[in-house]
Amino acid sequence: MTSDVVVRLRTDEGRDHWFYCHSEVLTKKSKYFADRLSDDWPTCQILDSRYCVEVFCQEVEFNFHVATLRLFYMPEPHTWHGVRNALGILQATIHLGCPQMARACMEYLEAVPWEEAEEEEILRTIPSLGPQYEQILARLQPVDQTAVVGIFVSAIRFATSSTPTSMRELKSSAQEQIEYMLTEDDDAPLLTLDNEVIKSEVRKCVKDVLERFNSLVETLLDTSQNSISEESREEHLKPLLCDISWICQILNKMEMMKDLVQYWVDASVKIVSAAEKLHSIGDVLETKLKVVEVASKVLEAIGFGNVILPTLRRLHVVRVWLPFVQKTRPLVDLGNSDDEEEVSSVRMDGDVWQGLESAFVSIIITLPSANQADILAEWLRCEHVRYPDLTEAFEVWCYRSKVARRRITTVDEMSNVKNLQG
Repeated sequence: MTSDVVVRLRTDEGRDHWFYCHSEVLTKKSKYFADRLSDDWPTCQILDSRYCVEVFCQEVEFNFHVATLRLFYMPEPHTWHGVRNALGILQATIHLGCPQMARACMEYLEAVPWEEAEEEEILRTIPSLGPQYEQILARLQPVDQTAVVGIFVSAIRFATSSTPTSMRELKSSAQEQIEYMLTEDDDAPLLTLDNEVIKSEVRKCVKDVLERFNSLVETLLDTSQNSISEESREEHLKPLLCDISWICQILNKMEMMKDLVQYWVDASVKIVSAAEKLHSIGDVLETKLKVVEVASKVLEAIGFGNVILPTLRRLHVVRVWLPFVQKTRPLVDLGNSDDEEEVSSVRMDGDVWQGLESAFVSIIITLPSANQADILAEWLRCEHVRYPDLTEAFEVWCYRSKVARRRITTVDEMSNVKNLQG
């Protein structure tokens, strides 16, 4: 078949290329060419216009128009060579009036995965092409709240379930996505946090995790169990503590820490006893650090007023956890100095230690002055006085104690004056 028509492809930046084609192919594949090569086209009678068709396009569209012309001569199904190429050819086929080829481009774009940069380009391009191509954007459309709640419920159940070791990476991934759904960054959270269905499901999942944890703690304290079963139970303790630590982050975002704090305070003595009883496995220190990590989140919730507890329970928390933390911190320092290879496995984020120290100070200065005096005296006598550093609480206690008599006297005098005036 001999070429009988020239396609002159020109750009706004002056590029001008000639392609020798066949009118039979062009008119079959493209309405644009069919119109311009028709006897009805106004310029058809002008000399040589029948044999030369001009196509104007943007510079960035040039190569895609060339690719489209080549595809006219290739058998279907076509190969699109990636998302960006298909997107460019789609625009060229729309320009040239090639509905069949445009449909094939659209089906390809709908069917293949996109990279993030490709998604952005598709979002910029597709809306301007017309409503018939908007179905390409289906995967990027917002979903209704019912669907979001449904996937959240499934995810939180999986993220708090008891899974085998082989599934821990999947579980960790689910936990990360739940955090992302609840995080307010450049965009609003994906979930409405006051949704009662979500809150109810979270409470159920938290209750289930705490029941499993409590059962494990009690079996660890059961001296009638043999050493083999004890070792097995200890191996399950750390993953549960990891789950509880993660749950604290979720509950803080949702302002739902109260139930977990209540449980942890009630069970503090048992938890500390179980942690101190650990001895049969190699990562005991890591497990103890997980206990400290959860305790820090609980104490922060109490110390900074997110969960309100009566005085006796605040005193109880300090009495139980301060000695445990004082004994655990030196073990970390000792482990790091003795074996350089173990540094990464026994190190805990410095922010956790700092937050725990601040929480202790915050709680202590809310206690009656006599209780503060007892706690501070024990701290100053303790061999582990370096951590936590309760200097700030000591300074507050000293100041309050020194001015207490004067303050009370002033208050009494003001009260007497008011009574006389009354």
